[in-house]
Amino acid sequence: MSECRRMSNKYLLFLVVCLLWLTGCGTKEDKRPDRPGQGAITISVDESFKPVIDEMVQVFESNKPGTKIKVLYKPEAECFKDLEVDSIRMIIATRRYNEYEKQFIVDSFNISPESLVVARDAITVIVNPKAPDSLFTMDDLRAILQGRFKKNLIPVFDGVKATSTVRFIIDSVLRGDSLTSKAVAARSSEGVIDYVSKTPDAIGFIGVSWIGNSEDPGQLSFLKKVRVAGIESSYKGIGFVKAYQQNIYTKSYPLVRDLVYTLKENYKGLGFGFAAFMSGDIGQLIFRRAYLVPQVLKNFGIRSVEVEEQ
Repeated sequence: MSECRRMSNKYLLFLVVCLLWLTGCGTKEDKRPDRPGQGAITISVDESFKPVIDEMVQVFESNKPGTKIKVLYKPEAECFKDLEVDSIRMIIATRRYNEYEKQFIVDSFNISPESLVVARDAITVIVNPKAPDSLFTMDDLRAILQGRFKKNLIPVFDGVKATSTVRFIIDSVLRGDSLTSKAVAARSSEGVIDYVSKTPDAIGFIGVSWIGNSEDPGQLSFLKKVRVAGIESSYKGIGFVKAYQQNIYTKSYPLVRDLVYTLKENYKGLGFGFAAFMSGDIGQLIFRRAYLVPQVLKNFGIRSVEVEEQ
């Protein structure tokens, strides 16, 4: 009888331990502040993608009523600094993290970051409606950016040192050479459009999502202020092309870059849910509608719409 009681007590103790363990696991799960379709997070986004990411967040939150995504729009270099900030769950920019940035995240947060190219973007060149020239070769652009063009054209950017547009221009167009000291830094992409619209000898460089969507009333109003320039095609014999979706898709347009998200989560939270949304059918169609080129949804169709410029 005594032996049976001891066995019974051991069995009871085993059940209590199991119950406490299961309860502890459940409590840990419940303490997670968010889920793929519930909660609130903060993300950091390259300012040049503001129009399309604004739309992406709006549609996502409409589809997931229990979610709130706070977006901080910054120059790209500041976004990558935010990888070191615990409260920033995701960044969206034009490049992946480098080895140093990855190792910092692993060491500091015990998280292995995830990164994916979800769309292809382009830098659009804009000029004043009264400008005599609206067609440029790549040699012309390099001369303008270095301050040695035959005409005094002033390059205008959304900042002159920390933005993705400037980094692309220096790395891919100037190939490491210095940008002219005459370059003007506007406060934002919209500021670039405004400056060019008021300055006949200015030439602006902005992301296509600011001016490529001919179905957006705001962007149509921008197109009344400036003219989109044609750039010498990457392929011989084609001539000059603009940053239309088909030209971005084929890379006939030479100033093409990626849109990339980097996610910092060690569980499937709201950041995971938003990343899945951007790379899913609806998100990819939003990129397509914004005249970027989807990179996950391949069978999206080309929208060969010509923009009627004023």
